[in-house]
Amino acid sequence: MPADPLQSAGPPQRTPATGRLGVTAHASGPVEVRRSARRRRTVSAYRDGNRTIVLIPARMSEDEERRWVTVMMDKLAAQDERRYLDDDDLARRAEQLSSRYLQGRARPRTVRWVTNQQSRWGSCTPAAGSIRLSHRLQGMPEYVLDYVLLHELAHLLVPGHGPGFWRLLENYPSTERARGFLEGVVAAERLPHTPHDPDAPDALGGDTPAPGDVD
Repeated sequence: MPADPLQSAGPPQRTPATGRLGVTAHASGPVEVRRSARRRRTVSAYRDGNRTIVLIPARMSEDEERRWVTVMMDKLAAQDERRYLDDDDLARRAEQLSSRYLQGRARPRTVRWVTNQQSRWGSCTPAAGSIRLSHRLQGMPEYVLDYVLLHELAHLLVPGHGPGFWRLLENYPSTERARGFLEGVVAAERLPHTPHDPDAPDALGGDTPAPGDVD
């Protein structure tokens, strides 16, 4: 089994997607930029599974594209924040996952978000029965959050990462998919950083007017 991505979250950075067409890397997952000659003034974005689609006018420069991808990713992230699970939700989710995949044997005393875990996605203290998840998981796909939570639940039963530990996760169907997603996030965060333009207008609404474009 390769190195566990939960132990190598990497340093937190905002990394805008680059490139003109196709799928590119971003800390929040794959980003697909679609240019349209019919789109003259507006930029919009939406989630499609674990992928983000950003729609921009065909005439935009690469610099404008990078700026607007960052703006729209920030907008979607702000929307995601309003849908985050709280600590009580996490505890209920942990109970459900333990019942479904671990025969209810993993029973944490506490499950909570923390903001001081920058180099790992989750941690567990079996003696105390406590599980802590990095706030950086907030807004990631549900199957990724469930994997990290289930991973830490399994540590209540098996402390290390030996064969016995991984057997506990065999029944979770998205283990490899979630590991791949987290590895992609780490890789994206290590790309060169382009600062966000503080003068860019706030992207509110479904379509956001792009300054300088005229119908």
